[in-house]
Amino acid sequence: MFSLPKELTTDLLSKLSGLSTPVIAAVALLHFLAFLWLRAWARRDLRRMATDFDSFTRELKQRSLFERGTNLSDQIEAFLADIRDVLDDPAKKTERQNLWHRMRILDEERRYLQSHAFETCYNVCRSMIEAYPLAGVLGTILAIGAALQGGQANSQQTVSDIVRFFGDAIWSTFAGLIAAMVLMFINSVVETQFRRLTENREHVRETVARAKRELAVAAGEGA
Repeated sequence: MFSLPKELTTDLLSKLSGLSTPVIAAVALLHFLAFLWLRAWARRDLRRMATDFDSFTRELKQRSLFERGTNLSDQIEAFLADIRDVLDDPAKKTERQNLWHRMRILDEERRYLQSHAFETCYNVCRSMIEAYPLAGVLGTILAIGAALQGGQANSQQTVSDIVRFFGDAIWSTFAGLIAAMVLMFINSVVETQFRRLTENREHVRETVARAKRELAVAAGEGA
């Protein structure tokens, strides 16, 4: 059975162990940038929805007005509440006609309502946080394996190699734990915004579907 020479195996394990800490740090940095990208993506979609529904409800007599800087998710929910108020009151015929006219313009299939890609990317980023401690442990195992491989013929040499590789083992575990803790904190900060975006999309779909259904019936009866 083919096997690598002892010196080559030891050298390979040593190099992999030495690379584990910088690799973990580099991947964690990319992970952090991915969270920033997702946050910008979520804010862009929220802004588009808020802008479209602001235009959609502009002709309503009673509509929500907001101060500058109001949370975008709150704006969207308020605009949807304005639409539901009109749908719940058949006496508001003029406003219902305006909504029906606007509904023909509003495209429910816009990209920002298609949440599968965003939710998949976020789930991957959130789940991969758990991999950092495991990567740190893997670096530690590689360091210990290099020490054991290098000192198989001499127990005293084995102990010496373990001590020599101990630094790589500790720093690898430390990097994995720190990366996981920092990214868990970042995830806790952005998770609420991402959850609100998902809820907003669901409420938009439900409200638009209801408006299309009820206003189409009203328009057919009016004809």
